[in-house]
Amino acid sequence: MKRLLIANRGEIAVRIIRACRDEGIASVAIFADSDRDALFVRMADQAHALGGEKPADSYLNADKIIAIAREAGADAIHPGYGFLSERAEFAQAVQDAGLIWVGPDPKVIEALGDKIEARRIAEAVGAPLVTGTPGPVETPAEALAFAKAHGLPIAIKAAFGGGGRGMKVAWRLEEVEELFESATREALTAFGRGECFIEQFLDRPRHIEAQVLADKHGTVKVIGTRDCSLQRRNQKLVEEAPAPFLTDEQRTRIHDSARAICAHAGYSGAGTVEFLLSANGTISFLEVNTRLQVEHPVTEETTGIDLVRGMIRVAQGARLTDETVPEPRGHSIEFRINAEDPARGFLPTPGPIEVFDAPSGPGIRVDSGVASGSVVPGSFDSMMAKLIVTGATRAEALARAARALREFRIQGVASVLPFDQLVLEQPDFRAEDGDFRVHTRWIETDFADTLTAAMAPHARVTPAATAPMLRLAVEIDGKRVELGLPANLLAALPAGGGALPVAETEALDEAAVTAPVAGTLTLWQAEEGAQVEAGQVIAVIEAMKMETRIEAHRAGRLTRLAEAGTVLGFAAALARIV
Repeated sequence: MKRLLIANRGEIAVRIIRACRDEGIASVAIFADSDRDALFVRMADQAHALGGEKPADSYLNADKIIAIAREAGADAIHPGYGFLSERAEFAQAVQDAGLIWVGPDPKVIEALGDKIEARRIAEAVGAPLVTGTPGPVETPAEALAFAKAHGLPIAIKAAFGGGGRGMKVAWRLEEVEELFESATREALTAFGRGECFIEQFLDRPRHIEAQVLADKHGTVKVIGTRDCSLQRRNQKLVEEAPAPFLTDEQRTRIHDSARAICAHAGYSGAGTVEFLLSANGTISFLEVNTRLQVEHPVTEETTGIDLVRGMIRVAQGARLTDETVPEPRGHSIEFRINAEDPARGFLPTPGPIEVFDAPSGPGIRVDSGVASGSVVPGSFDSMMAKLIVTGATRAEALARAARALREFRIQGVASVLPFDQLVLEQPDFRAEDGDFRVHTRWIETDFADTLTAAMAPHARVTPAATAPMLRLAVEIDGKRVELGLPANLLAALPAGGGALPVAETEALDEAAVTAPVAGTLTLWQAEEGAQVEAGQVIAVIEAMKMETRIEAHRAGRLTRLAEAGTVLGFAAALARIV
């Protein structure tokens, strides 16, 4: 392997670039229009424009990515996480193009990526499981029937998804059908397939996962466990390794089940087997993520194993030395530093970053995809960086984390830093009495009142508009090269040295319902001309692959100003209520 194309963006692209340099491999970046000035683009040995702004036009365009790999002379592709990382058809297309795929075999991705087939494999090797549907559920009515037959709560999950997207938990019968439709839409947007299945949801469970690294010669090594229970909307915010407060029996059961599932499937590369652990000690297999996880650094810090370099070496045919689970060295906690406003329900806040001043010192690692002056685009995930803090013990890691979070300064966009600082103060999370009370819905339940009282909303941020590109073909030393320039470059220059005109500020329309985030208006839930009540959900906007429900800010008659499918900018009016 001499030149590797990274089919991803942001901090994970930076992480893979660094692994390539450690391995002596040249790196090739690809980028959407809004990422043209991103840190990973500047760091890579080569960078090629994908063109387009939406995921479907850029990082999800498999044909375009493989064509760029050929043009750049790459001999391998690493997919990172998200986007095409768990698409078996992409892995197969990479191999068919004669390139090395840094990941498991396409047939393994297909088997384990299908959550229903993954359940069958888990059942075959004796892994613990809760009751679920034998296949995809076709209609909302079927979802409701399952809920009535097996009881609530239930989890409606994308069969081909991951990362919390396309997953909804229903706690009341009257919301089952609506949440089934929402999960289907979200899965289709994020993964291109909308099939969903249903299983019983363990109330107040912890989220425990086992990191696996396997070679192509049958050796499967469980690297250790992580706790990823601190989540909002089924997406992780804080993770730690090793998973604390497990019994020896629980840890052994998780290790053994993870290894058996991956060995049965013929797994190779880095992967994660996820479980739920209920308050009464019940363990249930959740899913297998056939890729690198966002939270992999906490495992690296507590084992000394570089998982990204391990993936690259396995893809080249290297053998693992043994299957021994390494003894953890200390404790590590990761905080996902997202551009989100915790006081507004973790609403994404894309826009320009004025200040990004990360902490440092003993036990501190920051994996960042941004710097001061970077822009968080509204089309992609809101994560800016990851703060990883390691100590000899969990108590030392918590103390260092408090210091690091106080040092961390981000200005411009909102961030989850105030939330992280508040979490560190909570007895439920600190568990100094040995009783770890955080569970996957802790933020929405036990912690909700504390969070609401402590968090002040961040000032609204208007995202910087992505200037369309003017593309010109030019010839340099006899070689045709495409030159991309912002289409408004000339228009932005003052005519005759005069000042640019200043747009008049529009008067505030108190009747307007505005978009809280840039995104696509995917669904109206109130008819044109309907009489609505304050707080009633009237529409759904999809932003950064997550659905945001839009509520009426007052009672009155609804007038729609945009059709479903319209792409809305931040603060754009989508309706009026008078």
